[in-house]
Amino acid sequence: MPRPPHVERGTAILALFAGALVIGVAPVLVRFADAGPVTVAFWRLLFSLPLLTMLVRRSPDGVGRPSRLAGLAGVAFALDLAFWHNGIANTSVGKATVLGNLTPVVVTAMSWIVLKQRPTRLFLLATGLAIGGAWTMAMAKGLGSVGPNPLLGDALSLAAAFWYALYFMAVSAARRVEGTARIMFWSALTGAPLLLASGALLGERIYPVTTAGWAACVGLGVMHVVGQGAIAWALGRLPAATAAVTVLVQPVVSVLLGWLLFNEIFGVWQSVGAAVALTGVMLAQWAGRTEHLPEPASRASRT
Repeated sequence: MPRPPHVERGTAILALFAGALVIGVAPVLVRFADAGPVTVAFWRLLFSLPLLTMLVRRSPDGVGRPSRLAGLAGVAFALDLAFWHNGIANTSVGKATVLGNLTPVVVTAMSWIVLKQRPTRLFLLATGLAIGGAWTMAMAKGLGSVGPNPLLGDALSLAAAFWYALYFMAVSAARRVEGTARIMFWSALTGAPLLLASGALLGERIYPVTTAGWAACVGLGVMHVVGQGAIAWALGRLPAATAAVTVLVQPVVSVLLGWLLFNEIFGVWQSVGAAVALTGVMLAQWAGRTEHLPEPASRASRT
């Protein structure tokens, strides 16, 4: 018997929060991985493929063929990782993650224009609060001076937000007709060679040189399957704009870890920003509690 809509939505929101908490660790692992920023992204996708292969083979719809939407998701995610990892290398972990996750603006606009999913005024207010809080965390005095080239890192991280938004939209659309495992598998298989070729063309160091570096890359692969997998699953049950606001929990985690592990500043304004961002996330969920849920994939594909 199918679960009531409020139970379905609640489960999807919990999955989103869990996925956001997991991927909040990603910037820290990128810092520990001692290879080039783009090639670290390649290793992330490569090490995710064994787990994804096992999952997709066990899924009801199997491996199948790559769809255009899964391919688009792979290209968009590869570009997101390439820009974001270079942003992390040039500015603070917290700032790169906050700026790279300002996707709700783009996703909300695209959902409104392309999918005709008009947001409520309360949802727009919640989005503004979440983004404003995240921006306060990023721009608070002292945080912007961290890193070898903060200005470049900021610009790259902002560019990553656009590609992450495109990834969100592609996965959200694909989830209407495909299962999570198949989308994750084909998007990783599409993005990995693009990242390897880009890293080689940029002259980056391809292989990590320490055991800790390899461990970080393996950890990124596992984190990708668990974190992004949970988000992709939830995108089949929630509007893309609502999901994009929810994953702003990720920068809060990253800023806290940056403070604990790399002595990045976490003062009063960072605390205020975190509180405002989380308030906006919760308000967005309240505003979206009656939103139309996307039509999920067929029962055979609901994985």
